Amino acid sequence: MPHITRDSLMSLESYAKIRPAYRSEMIAHKKNRAVALGEHVTLVFEDEKTMRYQIQEMLRAERTFEDAGIQDELDAYNPMIPDGCNWKATMMIEYPDPDERQVALAKLKGIEQRVWVQVADQARIHAIADEDMERENAEKTSAVHFLRFELDAASVAAAKAGSPIRMGIDLVAYPVDAIALAENARAALVLDLA
Repeated sequence: MPHITRDSLMSLESYAKIRPAYRSEMIAHKKNRAVALGEHVTLVFEDEKTMRYQIQEMLRAERTFEDAGIQDELDAYNPMIPDGCNWKATMMIEYPDPDERQVALAKLKGIEQRVWVQVADQARIHAIADEDMERENAEKTSAVHFLRFELDAASVAAAKAGSPIRMGIDLVAYPVDAIALAENARAALVLDLA
């Protein structure tokens, strides 16, 4: 899968001109790539478009135009682009009340490694979490994690052939039984496979 390069990014000025329309386009794009697992966990499956948007937004917010700063953003976000045999997702644990969130994050330690995907009747594939840095400590897990699901050849072939994709969480403190993806989400994820 292609990676984003310095030369393929828009300048801050060019991005400012198209940002409102681009933002609307990205909201629609991400809707097809978001999967709710229960009431408090959402996975947003990343791709080249979502990462390009994230990089452009970071450069805009930080007013970055120097090569070193741009390269830092590329180095941070390019690894989140799927490579054709995996899916990569940002997992968000969301509780509106800060006190409730604090209690929940303590109970949900290890959740990032208990999220799974399953294509057709293939084996469940558990996430590989937070390869960039540790996001959990002795007291609690983080509210945001980065996940990678490495698919075997049989799962890739089954997904491309139209088989159902299911996801869930097998953590005692937050169990989510197999949820079949809606067709729009399933189709979006299949596009990430080579």
